[in-house]
Amino acid sequence: MDTPLYNATVIGKIMVTPDIMIFRIDTDDAREEFEAGQNILLGLYGYEMRSSNSEPESVPAEPDKLIKRPYSIASAKTETRQMEFYISQVKSGQLTSRLFNLNAGDRVYVGSKISGLFRLDETPDGSDIVMVATGTGIAPYISFLRSHIVERPESKMVVIQGSAHRWDGYRLCIEDLLRNNTLQNEFNITPDPERTHFFVSGKPEMVSHVSEWLHDFGYTRHNPNDPGELYIEEF
Repeated sequence: MDTPLYNATVIGKIMVTPDIMIFRIDTDDAREEFEAGQNILLGLYGYEMRSSNSEPESVPAEPDKLIKRPYSIASAKTETRQMEFYISQVKSGQLTSRLFNLNAGDRVYVGSKISGLFRLDETPDGSDIVMVATGTGIAPYISFLRSHIVERPESKMVVIQGSAHRWDGYRLCIEDLLRNNTLQNEFNITPDPERTHFFVSGKPEMVSHVSEWLHDFGYTRHNPNDPGELYIEEF
């Protein structure tokens, strides 16, 4: 079933794990160029089928209601039609369990407005950038790199991603990795507000611990009316 509000087509779906996917869509009409790190709404109606490994909804969805949530765009900022997202399934949730049931060719709602303040373009030219994430919080950083790495050759850009699954790499939490001077020893990056800006995206507990560590170095949280060196997005 299609509806007038569905305005994009699924063109790709890669299952990283049973509950994490890379999700690609093609909008019927191009959006305006955005800034790397911003987000856009995705949506489906409550009557859509949920994934086979979902769980009973904690709050049952209304069949005729369009369920919408914002998701960070992982694409380069110049990609105004074909967009990529990293999505983690909330098994008892309303929207992600339905998104996980979609396949190439299926239709989906995409918002017309792109927004968000988690933006690399607000950092000073030449500053080093450290991007810390848990899980799908890495999505805006992929957009950062795709959009800016060529135009900022003077900046060191490091991504640190924490995961509940075992991958190659360190076997310790992000906070301990930072406290062990890994940035200084391996990348010659100093946690100095005048030289290095930090982006922290992911679970509130990780965000809180990393923020506390950075506050000891004099970092302050960034907002448009009061610029700082620490950019935060938690979910």
